[in-house]
Amino acid sequence: MNNQIKIGVAAVVLVGMAGAAYQAQQADKKENARLTAGAGLGPLPEFKLASDDVDKITKIEVKNADKGEVVLEKDGDKWRVKKPVDYPANQQNVKSLLDNLKELKAKDVIDKGTGAYTDYQVDDAKAVHVVAYKGNDKAVDLFFGKSGGRGQTARKAGVDGVFAISGYSSYLYTREAKNWRETSILKFDDAAVTKVDLKNENGEFSFVKEGDNWTAKFKGEKAEKADKLERFDDNKLKDMLRAYKGLSADDFADGKSDTETGLDKPAATLTLTLKEGDPIKISVGKTSSGENRFLRKEGDKQIYIISSWSAGWSVAKADKFQKPEEKKDDKKDDKKKDDKKKDDKKKDDKKDDHDHDGDD
Repeated sequence: MNNQIKIGVAAVVLVGMAGAAYQAQQADKKENARLTAGAGLGPLPEFKLASDDVDKITKIEVKNADKGEVVLEKDGDKWRVKKPVDYPANQQNVKSLLDNLKELKAKDVIDKGTGAYTDYQVDDAKAVHVVAYKGNDKAVDLFFGKSGGRGQTARKAGVDGVFAISGYSSYLYTREAKNWRETSILKFDDAAVTKVDLKNENGEFSFVKEGDNWTAKFKGEKAEKADKLERFDDNKLKDMLRAYKGLSADDFADGKSDTETGLDKPAATLTLTLKEGDPIKISVGKTSSGENRFLRKEGDKQIYIISSWSAGWSVAKADKFQKPEEKKDDKKDDKKKDDKKKDDKKKDDKKDDHDHDGDD
């Protein structure tokens, strides 16, 4: 092949590459134009909940494609979960959602029509759909979809188009249903506890506060009477009280019977006597998953599931409240140290006597 032919072939290749590059560039420009909000598209829709409306909201519906639907309703000045169960709501979680609705703002147009709803997951099937009501009227009706390089995508009911918005905190809207419920089980001041009675399969414990100090007695399963708990470590008891003073549920055992949860024959019962007020009594049942256990508080029909760490104290053996037993080797070492101190003291005494004799 001569040089002229080679040059011709190279020129054709270069023209082809240039054409391909131009087409790609034009395609990118079209895509960017589609995704960019430009002048002349009209004002962006209002997404946020008006600040003046926050206290007027009486009902909130939150529907997640993978977590189902939660309905929250105002009852007096408190919120309740009405769906999937009727239960007191976590007031702070509801407040956080309402506060976030005030921060939403459309900042860009991604698509002006309705054809891209599925692509951006703002369609009815995939979106996080949130509706807040003032009485019977809708205050906001919003669909939240994908989040990516352009930011959070969303659409507003009654307005065509997919928009990029700011201010959206997804975790506030995508909670599991159980996390919309009030999870608090116990609240007390651990310093106000004067007596702790614990009974489980290992025996019976009795802890009594005398002044600033705790005493402990333990009656083993086969023992005839309770005796002083040797090597009792009151810091361990304080750890247990800290585990229960703000006890919260990990989950709820809705619809389960006492037999299923083991609360017909509790694995442990715990009674906390306070300086003032009625004693706090709880029953702990079977394990639910792992070492988590079912629990019920006296006077409360709800069955909760508590964490393994909290549950572990209720089914504890005596050694969980004791200082480690001193090993024989440790005793020998201590004896050697004592003997060495005595020998050193004898040597020092002899040296002092010798020094005094020299002075005489």
